[in-house]
Amino acid sequence: MDNNHTAHRGTSPYYINRDLSWIEFNYRVLEEAQEPETPLLERAKFLGIVSRNLDEFMSVRVAGIRNQLKAGITKKDFSGYTPPVLYKRLSKRIEKMVAAEYRTYRELVRLMAKESLMLNRYEDLSATQQKAADDYFHDVIFPVLTPMAVDLSRPFPLVHSQNVYLAALLERDNTPEDLPDEERYYFAIVQVPSILPRLVSVSQRSHSKKQSYVLIDELICHHIQTLFSGHKAVTVHAFRLTRDADLEINEEEADDLLEEIEKKLRKRRRGAPVRLEVQKGFHPYALQLLQEEFEIEDAVYEIDGPIDLGFLSSFAGSVKNRDALRYPSRLSTYPPEFGDGGDTDYFGVLKERDVLLHHPFETFDAVSDFVEQAAEDPNVMAIKMTLYRVSSKSAIIRSLAEAAEAGKQVTVVVELKARFDEERNISWARTLEQAGCHVVYGLVGLKTHAKAILVVRREEDGLRRYVHVGTGNYNDATAKLYTDVGLMTSNPSIGEDASELFNHITGYSSHPDWKEISVAPDTMMGTFVTNIRREADHAKAGLPARIIAKFNSLSNQQIIDELYEASKAGVKVDLIVRGVCCLRPAVPGLSENITVRSIVDRYLEHSRIYYFENGGDSEIFLSSADWMTRNLTRRVELMCPILDPSCKDTLLNIVKLYLKDNVKARILTSSGGYESFDNGEEPFRSQFRAEDLRSWKSTLV
Repeated sequence: MDNNHTAHRGTSPYYINRDLSWIEFNYRVLEEAQEPETPLLERAKFLGIVSRNLDEFMSVRVAGIRNQLKAGITKKDFSGYTPPVLYKRLSKRIEKMVAAEYRTYRELVRLMAKESLMLNRYEDLSATQQKAADDYFHDVIFPVLTPMAVDLSRPFPLVHSQNVYLAALLERDNTPEDLPDEERYYFAIVQVPSILPRLVSVSQRSHSKKQSYVLIDELICHHIQTLFSGHKAVTVHAFRLTRDADLEINEEEADDLLEEIEKKLRKRRRGAPVRLEVQKGFHPYALQLLQEEFEIEDAVYEIDGPIDLGFLSSFAGSVKNRDALRYPSRLSTYPPEFGDGGDTDYFGVLKERDVLLHHPFETFDAVSDFVEQAAEDPNVMAIKMTLYRVSSKSAIIRSLAEAAEAGKQVTVVVELKARFDEERNISWARTLEQAGCHVVYGLVGLKTHAKAILVVRREEDGLRRYVHVGTGNYNDATAKLYTDVGLMTSNPSIGEDASELFNHITGYSSHPDWKEISVAPDTMMGTFVTNIRREADHAKAGLPARIIAKFNSLSNQQIIDELYEASKAGVKVDLIVRGVCCLRPAVPGLSENITVRSIVDRYLEHSRIYYFENGGDSEIFLSSADWMTRNLTRRVELMCPILDPSCKDTLLNIVKLYLKDNVKARILTSSGGYESFDNGEEPFRSQFRAEDLRSWKSTLV
């Protein structure tokens, strides 16, 4: 890992800037791409994730800062940064990160070559391979290419955000060389088809040990003359534009939210330019034309390698017969409480006990099968559910549609404003409506981020509610890649709260009297503050006091200040924060009792778990919410207590796994950087230990 990237204290002794903290997190991901012990194709996958992470960061966070600059805003944020100072620091850090990315890329290409995985330039291919590449170009690539000339009669075409293009400077034969550039050159662009794989296989035999690939960009460059007959290509280089992708939606004035979001999605394609990447060697005149067209003076990055390394993730997953270069494959186990899932009576099990699920170590199929059984059960009267992000082939969507078609009351809260999933969610909303489901889009001004399923069933002793609440999305694809926890229960109080939650979202029920759950933006912040202060009071009274919290991001100033006060009162605070953390740990007199660790490993850490010692009568919760201002004040979020003693033990065991990690855990320092964690004990890798059910579901760690 690049050791020159450590963050300094910035302008505030109390808080780390959110965006600079994110940069440090992405370096943690990059570290996995650089880790020699990580399997080679997994390293390539991590590098692709780093690239995609940075794309989103540029199109949302950096875009927002640029908008503040344009508006002339100079107010400091709570970490002490003004937009101009922050933008300057971020630009330098991003430049260093991009340079580190491409150093890592070149190293991975070298290592893959040793494993006979060749990422070649066209001129390095054998004659036979070049013939195969040429045939692929003419048969597959050429028919979908559209050369777009730019001149007085043909204005500059729309350049889509984060698509790779080729910029060609052309001249006619016998053009005098002493002409000025604007008279000498013709300019055209060609979009590299995103519908095709970025890497083209030119291997001689599909089962050959040696597998060779060439970038589709290279093939188009080599054959560029086929697109511009009568002209000579002087230079051809790749570029990519990143646009502002944040959507501003005025829900109160929108007659139809679905139509309004569709309009905004179309506008996103023309969002303000935020970043321009150009391939090394880009002709100055071509660059000048792009900068003038996009009105972008700064934020131009010269890339020494293929633009957009995001393709590495799909490439790493597509390579065949190379299992030795990946993590060992594993099958998620079915939760033992439900047997093998074949003929399980989920309602019968949940009447007897609560069940805690830990994904991906336990299969998400248990949740899909539960919904499927509810859809088919004639005694089920109603199913209500929130949907934030779902997969393209969701079994849950199919079950909900079948339930509605069977005459059940099916209500689905679809969050249309889930960033970058808007189009997919619009499609699902229409599918569900056509099947007869009641589809609602949540509360005005709030994203519905809570994860909940409510099933109402008619039984011999009356109606009974069955509930699933979770920390992750109802997405069977990401459930194989993210760590999340979920609770399945028939607890009457939680069931009543779930009914109130859906009534709150779909109707006019306001300020419900929750029995067990906490809901943002109504009560969750108050619950957190009360619990943190209670721990401080216990510590002052000499009672057991401890806070353990695992989540994705911490950026809410009030929560940070409450944790500082708890630390000063003597409360031991252990935070497991995957990404952004604005709290400065280990500051004498402020946060010396607070430790912050980040774990980046095979699976994306996504679960949100909150534990409070409470003087010996401990409480533990799972939640959809991080400790971020947007989660606590601008979203509908859900936090649910774990009441079943066995499930409490299980969830605490999961948390203890992460606290014991000394392989992939990194400790956040007060300066904002991360250090390796060596406690002198035997190596303990939490995710690998979690694959053994006995380590968290049966016995204490």
